[in-house]
Amino acid sequence: MSEQNSFTARVAGLNKDYRGQPTRLFIEQVLHDPRLSRIALVSSFGAESAVLLHLVARVNPATPVLFIDTGKLFPETLVYQQQLTEQLGLTDLRILRPDPEALAAQDPDGRLHQVAPNSCCELRKVRPLQQALSGFDAWISGRKRYQSDTRADLDYFENEQDQRIKINPLAHWTPQELEDYRQQHQLPAHPLVVQGYRSIGCAPCTSPVAGHEASRAGRWRNSTKRECGIHFVNGRIQRLDTTPISQAA
Repeated sequence: MSEQNSFTARVAGLNKDYRGQPTRLFIEQVLHDPRLSRIALVSSFGAESAVLLHLVARVNPATPVLFIDTGKLFPETLVYQQQLTEQLGLTDLRILRPDPEALAAQDPDGRLHQVAPNSCCELRKVRPLQQALSGFDAWISGRKRYQSDTRADLDYFENEQDQRIKINPLAHWTPQELEDYRQQHQLPAHPLVVQGYRSIGCAPCTSPVAGHEASRAGRWRNSTKRECGIHFVNGRIQRLDTTPISQAA
């Protein structure tokens, strides 16, 4: 069997075997499934991150957690990351940062996000993460179907370009289920949530959203860009355009 067919068959089998399982059992089995081997959790420590981090920490707090510090994050996110890490007892947090030489060469004045947001995401997020993930066979993501139209058909397991498998344990969760779980387990909310931020990325490219808007409407506002580039859908990287972001975003 070719490598491509092997990945495709493995993902199909995983989706079949895990479908319908309660989320905690899902995560317990995933972290011990020989078909997945070396697994990391990638977390933005954003508006909805506490639930997945808590679920994984209850099973194995030594699970590697990869956090990308782009150098453009809200100060509140950095404080929240430290708070959750300590509260949940995470013992293998790995902070990823962009290469300083690449930053100096490609974004010397820190304004790349204004003129080429995809290039900024590539420099500050995609490259550091891809380098870190090279040591893993699979990674856990917090993406959910309700977040945007690009995620509406999200499955629990995805083939990421025949390189590794992405796992989406919360794909079917709703906003209310997330909030109920957070309150039930007394998990702290990201401090920017009360200010209307329902999806939180880099500060220059994130804005609050109105009640009627989708949770990710505040990401790259006034642009057709919807993903940073670290995620794939149907095997394709999600960088949708190069439209500049307005100064107001």
